[in-house]
Amino acid sequence: MNVTMNVQNMTSSNGNKVANQFIVTDLGFKYFQSYNSMIVKIDLENTYLDKKYWNFSSTTSKYRNKFLNETTKQTMAKIKSGEYKLVDLNNNGVA
Repeated sequence: MNVTMNVQNMTSSNGNKVANQFIVTDLGFKYFQSYNSMIVKIDLENTYLDKKYWNFSSTTSKYRNKFLNETTKQTMAKIKSGEYKLVDLNNNGVA
């Protein structure tokens, strides 16, 4: 059986692994997970942010920004423009 899922800890600016902040890749999808919550899902066509947790804490925001390679202000502009979609990624949400 060939398993394609890969989970890696995000790294700090010093290059150390950061606890509870993960990048998950699986079958062409890429996710950012903070603690037990899925924050971002990227597929070939869209970027989805969890509507409840996308901006939950300063730590979540810091590593979400690193994952997306942008600032919170840029993320908010993309949500407003419709480029990013706010969905439920954690409670039976389908995205």
